[in-house]
Amino acid sequence: MRSGRSLVSLAHELERQLQSKKDLVVPSSLMRHDTDDTGETRLVIGEGGASTPYGVMPLARRQLADKLKIPYAYFERMRSEQPVLLDRNVNTWLQSDDDRRMIRTLDGKVRAVLSDRYRRLDNFDLAESVLPILQQLPDVRFESVELTDTRMYIKCITPQLKVEMAPGDIVQAGVVISNSEVGQGTLSVQPLLYRLVCRNGLIASDRSLRKTHVGRALGSDDNIMVFKDDTLQADDKAFFLKVRDVVQAAVSEATFMQAAQKMQKTLQIPLVGNPVKTVEVLAQRYTLNDTERAGVLRHLIAEGDLSGYGLVNAVTHFSQEVEDYDRATEFEALGGKLIELPVKEWKELAQAV
Repeated sequence: MRSGRSLVSLAHELERQLQSKKDLVVPSSLMRHDTDDTGETRLVIGEGGASTPYGVMPLARRQLADKLKIPYAYFERMRSEQPVLLDRNVNTWLQSDDDRRMIRTLDGKVRAVLSDRYRRLDNFDLAESVLPILQQLPDVRFESVELTDTRMYIKCITPQLKVEMAPGDIVQAGVVISNSEVGQGTLSVQPLLYRLVCRNGLIASDRSLRKTHVGRALGSDDNIMVFKDDTLQADDKAFFLKVRDVVQAAVSEATFMQAAQKMQKTLQIPLVGNPVKTVEVLAQRYTLNDTERAGVLRHLIAEGDLSGYGLVNAVTHFSQEVEDYDRATEFEALGGKLIELPVKEWKELAQAV
């Protein structure tokens, strides 16, 4: 499992961000796009009779381009080669668009351009609600927590629930909670399997909690609105209370054993084809790049287990080498997808030549 930061570091950063972030719901007509000669972009927003410039982060640029139906590759080419043309394009569409946008800012920069129906489920509120619940789990161990540009992750293990896959190969129960404040996914709570022998984490494909960030439209007049809605905050508080039951279900013995048994069944799937071709099929099916494909193959061969179980563990073990925490977590989730594969799809992997 990819290492992250400490709980103390996470708490400090969440508190810092709480003081530094601001959300606005803005009519498109009150926004103006400005690009300098170096390609740095700003959104200038009319607030209270004044114009406030905000830098624009890469994800927000992509979201803005998508909402204005400007192909992102063309958006980026204009930004680097024809900034005046970019501003003319963006501002023309902003002024002709009567939609309202939620603009999420942090440290004076736009980090997300979202729909006015986007519902905040913020990391600080989630952590404040869920950490006391997790700390009540028996002998809980926070194995990896992280706050990236797009998501927060809390991954913890409760070692009292465990099963032996093979002699000396122990898997423990856990749970992973993740959330995005910038439109990059739902709030989710999922079971986690943790393999002690190599510190692999596998995120089970369980949809016990998936909370989308969609709600009612915010605001009704033509002026800018700083987003602060007590009704929504109360609704979120009620929702976060429900997380307790879902967390407990995710680390229950029944949930753990169900996932562990699916993983155990992959021990009985021999990779009888060409291991290189097996990994190539895997890479094509799940869009792995050449470096990732080579890394999974290296772990499969090095660990010497040419079975479905060996392939699952090669995938999750490789996640520890992936520099980007978001992408590393995707490899842990890929392990969970593999243990759910039907027989026909396993046959295509196992017999690849």
